[in-house]
Amino acid sequence: QGYEGLVEGGDNIKQATWLSVSNIIQLGGTVIGSARCKAFTTRRGRLRAARNLVERGITNLCVIGGDGSLTGADIFRAEWGGLLEELLRDGACISEEVARANGRLNIVGLVGSIDNDFCGTDMTIGTDSALHRIMEVIDAITTTAQSHQRTFVLEVMGRHCGYLALVSGLASGADWLFIPESPPEDGWEDLMCERLGE
Repeated sequence: QGYEGLVEGGDNIKQATWLSVSNIIQLGGTVIGSARCKAFTTRRGRLRAARNLVERGITNLCVIGGDGSLTGADIFRAEWGGLLEELLRDGACISEEVARANGRLNIVGLVGSIDNDFCGTDMTIGTDSALHRIMEVIDAITTTAQSHQRTFVLEVMGRHCGYLALVSGLASGADWLFIPESPPEDGWEDLMCERLGE
């Protein structure tokens, strides 16, 4: 469950074995769980997460997520030394030997965002799956739209990035497209009606 699992600890942190990951390849990436974690936005929450990691001897994290997840990872990495010192001061939490053995936290950040809005990569994790799902939906409703001679409006995700809308619009032969990078000009309504009328 992402940072929620890190803060809560217990059964949320477990070793991935061949047995535990077999038969999940066809499932979406969220099979590992995903949750917003208010506690991790506080130092106290990150202290609990650090203790859970240190107790298990985990010093390497692979964080897959968007802006919030990767920002959280950067803060966690920057605070790591201070968090260990605080756990050491508490006395009962960790020993000096354990603190030394876990003195460095290594983090690999992978952009998991269907928006495809991260520079330096051709496609972020999740974008291709989202495009396939969008095209499945378009294929399913196109026949209905044609038989009923109706216009369908399809809204896709993308927040500030129109990549999904643009590519699925091109692939499906959409007649009109709105994307945040190119807001419609004044009078777009008339132009759109004219295009649809044709």
